[in-house]
Amino acid sequence: MLSDEELLRYSRQILMPRFDIAGQEKLKAARVLVVGAGGLGCPVALYLGAAGVGHLVLVDDDQIELANLQRQIAFEHLWLGASKAEKLSERVRAINPEISVRAVNRRVDGDDLQQLVAESSLVVDCTDNFNTRFALNRASVATRVPLVSGAAIRGEGQLSVYDPGQQDSPCYHCLYPEQGNEDLTCSEAGVIGPLVGMIGSVQAMEVIKLLSGVGRSLVGRLLILDAWQMEWREMKLVKDPECPVCAE
Repeated sequence: MLSDEELLRYSRQILMPRFDIAGQEKLKAARVLVVGAGGLGCPVALYLGAAGVGHLVLVDDDQIELANLQRQIAFEHLWLGASKAEKLSERVRAINPEISVRAVNRRVDGDDLQQLVAESSLVVDCTDNFNTRFALNRASVATRVPLVSGAAIRGEGQLSVYDPGQQDSPCYHCLYPEQGNEDLTCSEAGVIGPLVGMIGSVQAMEVIKLLSGVGRSLVGRLLILDAWQMEWREMKLVKDPECPVCAE
């Protein structure tokens, strides 16, 4: 049940007939794991917290640096050197004190990562390296928890949704083999600030759609953005029948 204050706080969402109180109650009951509290994780966490996702777990073992402030909009100059996960959690709580926000200020992998994913309704990949992305994908497939994945570098971004609960849904490994992919970081290639906000906002929208059951998700589709030309392209994705991660 939603309180009177919650009905007022989320009134603009509840007003939409397809979403209504039922959609808001689904958000309230959900538990979302956000891995990465940087350029993508900031808008994802802020929008999901403001929208009323009842339980957020924010994972990042990094500290805030001066070069982060150009795009990681949840952070302040005075917080340099502080934990990204903890400060992002503080920011979300300041926006919406009625939800639960937990900061995990350590690197998670193996059984630890799989346990966090298994406890979640949905996981959001806001990381910047392939090793973590592949580990998240394996945990998603093993626990059958949907994965919303986004990436941004230079002026290009992309995102998709991988749902192991849907028979025809590919997984991240169907699209990218683990061998032959090398990490290219923002510190090496650069990134324009608003781009991560654009990709992160779409990730948050996909989470809300999946949790509420409203709309058509990006399962089986990859969106690619060229921000300098402001062009979106869509690619159809198919499941790899020989995928070592998700093939039956």
